[in-house]
Amino acid sequence: MKRLALPLVAAVCLSAISAYAQQKTVTICAVNNGPMIELKKLSSKFEEKNPDIKLNWVIVEENVLRQKVTLDVSQHSGLYDLVYIGLYDTPIFAKQGNLLPFDNLPADYDVDDVFKSIRDGLSYDGKLYALPFYGESSMLMYRKDLFEAKGLKMPDQPTYEDFAKFAAALTDKSKGFFGVALRGLPGWGENMAFLDTLLNSFGGTWFDEQWHPTVDTPEWKKAIGFYVDLMTKYGPPGATSNGFNQNLTLMQTGRAAMWIDATVAGGMLEDPKQSKVVGKIGYAQAPIEATPNGSHWLWSWAIGMPKSAKQPEAAQKFAAWATSKEYIALVAADVGWGQVPPGTRKSTFDNPDYQKAAPFAATTLKAMQTADPNNPCIKKVPYTGVQYVGIPEFQGLGDQVGQNIAGALSGKSTIEKALKDSQSAAERTMVQGGYIK
Repeated sequence: MKRLALPLVAAVCLSAISAYAQQKTVTICAVNNGPMIELKKLSSKFEEKNPDIKLNWVIVEENVLRQKVTLDVSQHSGLYDLVYIGLYDTPIFAKQGNLLPFDNLPADYDVDDVFKSIRDGLSYDGKLYALPFYGESSMLMYRKDLFEAKGLKMPDQPTYEDFAKFAAALTDKSKGFFGVALRGLPGWGENMAFLDTLLNSFGGTWFDEQWHPTVDTPEWKKAIGFYVDLMTKYGPPGATSNGFNQNLTLMQTGRAAMWIDATVAGGMLEDPKQSKVVGKIGYAQAPIEATPNGSHWLWSWAIGMPKSAKQPEAAQKFAAWATSKEYIALVAADVGWGQVPPGTRKSTFDNPDYQKAAPFAATTLKAMQTADPNNPCIKKVPYTGVQYVGIPEFQGLGDQVGQNIAGALSGKSTIEKALKDSQSAAERTMVQGGYIK
């Protein structure tokens, strides 16, 4: 066997050392859910094509993510080069000057292919400040096989009265089977994400047109009373520990009959590798009560770049790849079209392979196209956002109100006290923020 000459060996070693020394590490803080785990898995393909870039992942639960990201972005600590944020955070952070815009994206990124509602929600002052990884609304997922067995029929547009009747007919707690699975874990992006849509549909608002809080009102009492009664009778025990992932497991393992949550869950329920109910799930629009306004949310988990990012060029390159048509095709090749990141691109919904593999596609598209963050309530309000209020103070206020309502659900408090305390918290927040005197 021939031996390489010493100078050649030295040159190869020096080249390798030089490449390693020039390698840029991009640190990403992401939410712990299925699509993100798939991205981390497939990101090795990006690293193979870009050996000068190394990806460092920090993957945490949703509430933890929001805390970490808010601190890093607002304090310019530079811990992360990319962060997962959404339609709520992006314009607020951008207005504060805490994000870098995504300029000079490659032509094949095809920005116009991204749904306009998502683009608009991730923009500020005409510039795009986050790239959408996936988009979603909310919908009702139900066991159509159990509905057929019980002689029940899901309407095209169910009411919450319908929902409660179905829950009563399908619950069998003696067998550990529950009629409903709904978010109970406290947090503005957890239980309040669902509860805001419930409140909107029951005719409630967070504030009147002059920013006076309207929490301790008949509409809130009726909506939260409905929720607590429904969950107590037909939901699982310990529901205040259940967020998206826990309720997904209840549905995937066949222990719950109905679930109102993010449309992105459709792909997870139809994935035979993780779900026992493939082909047994029906999809409908989220229920309504007094009004359809704000009855289902609009959201996008997107990739933002903090102003303090240490490797902005490398970070933008990965963010563009992770939200591209190319990446969607990679996911389809790896796990099937039914599991690709949904809700961001027209080309995905136009694809016959996706339509065939995703029985939830039409429901998702209709929900996303009809969700209106600019008119979330039946009454006029001074804010935008369906499942949130688009002001910086809402994150803390939403968390506090979510805790109060979780207390009522667990029986540690009453609905009356929860709403009274929440009204007081909202009034303090608005005074401190200078919205009211």
